[in-house]
Amino acid sequence: MSRLSVEARFGQAVNSVTARSHDAGKFLLDVRSCDHDQPIRMRNQRMMLPQHGISCMNYTVDLERAAQEHRNNEMLAPENIIVSPSYWLWRPELRTGTDIQIKFRLPEGVQVSVPWQKLAGDGPVYRLSKSPENAFAPAVFGSFDYHEIDVPGATLRVTLLNGVQEMDNESILQWVRATATDVSLAYGRFPNPSPQVVVIPVGDGRINDRSAVPFGRVIRDGGETVELQVDQSQPLEALLSDWTATHEFSHLMLPYVERKHRWISEGFAQYYQNVLLARSGAYDDLYAWQKIYDGYERGRASRPELSPNEATAGGMRAGLMKVYWSGAAIALMADVRLRERSGGTESLDDILDKFQACCLPSDRVWSGPELFAQFDELASAPVFMPLYRRFADTAGFPDTSELFERLGLSVSDGRIRIRSSAELRAIRKSILETNDAAASWREQLAANQ
Repeated sequence: MSRLSVEARFGQAVNSVTARSHDAGKFLLDVRSCDHDQPIRMRNQRMMLPQHGISCMNYTVDLERAAQEHRNNEMLAPENIIVSPSYWLWRPELRTGTDIQIKFRLPEGVQVSVPWQKLAGDGPVYRLSKSPENAFAPAVFGSFDYHEIDVPGATLRVTLLNGVQEMDNESILQWVRATATDVSLAYGRFPNPSPQVVVIPVGDGRINDRSAVPFGRVIRDGGETVELQVDQSQPLEALLSDWTATHEFSHLMLPYVERKHRWISEGFAQYYQNVLLARSGAYDDLYAWQKIYDGYERGRASRPELSPNEATAGGMRAGLMKVYWSGAAIALMADVRLRERSGGTESLDDILDKFQACCLPSDRVWSGPELFAQFDELASAPVFMPLYRRFADTAGFPDTSELFERLGLSVSDGRIRIRSSAELRAIRKSILETNDAAASWREQLAANQ
């Protein structure tokens, strides 16, 4: 599939349409008004529409050339291509409450996977709505393995691409289902009812990172996409013990937080990746607390002269661990505070449960203080904004040493020891309490590979 022809019809005349990428104009082969079959001129990568507007236009995109913008295409078999809609979808600006319906007419044997919400109807029909647009979402064309996986509270739309080397798709699907189910252990359901999950095989010997899942990311562009790169040469057991997918899926428990407060979204995902892997039985308690402690120490050593807000705003790679772990320390502090003052009837899980019910998926960008203020509205008394005011603009790293001591977590030469008696022993145990059903299922998956 080398070209894409688009007919765009508008409910009323529009005099401005744009594509998200500034380079999109390079891939246009022909653009015409439907009404008069007149060519539409381009200037500086923008369509020059008549002042009175148009109600319909036809255009053709060089899809093969646009696909060169996505570097992962180099790792895929020829029958698959990834081309972000940012390079081929020209549209009016989307506002809250407005949407666009998109229907594909594809050649025989060609499929499409997009982040937009699927609608009932003949052929692939989708609804595109307003979103934070934090990156360019993938659209996949070609012949690939597509599955809809049910997990608590959601149906994941999973696309398994074909790589240079063969991939055990059944094992990949089991891993995706297990990891998404782990995330539902936070409050009983997955945070997004229908995300797109794109699995890209990269195990062709050219990747330097030999972990089972070298890279993952969440994209919120017309919907929520979780993109996961996997080394398909690794066994299912290695996938199940890897933290990357758990981290990325955990991001969906928060909305898109503006970049200057990224330390909050990254930190909460860091905290929950360890908590959830312990609850699922992938980590034992000692290993999980050691991982959390080690992360805090990396954050503490990272640019101690900067506050979390400064480290994030600076964009300095040397402060990366402060960005990733400051929010994780605050997540633990908030979780313990909620559990302690309520006698165990309120937790961070409960706040995120209420937040999902009221506010997710979200079509906009949130600031850190706005998010924490909303959390405090959902809590029985403020916890989050007091922590924000205390630490967000304070140089250094949140001190968790006293909290660890109260939880019964002693540290000697960098190694964690769990004490059987401690003031907050019950809280420590409740945070990582294993879900027996999830742990048993994971054991069976690993044993049957």
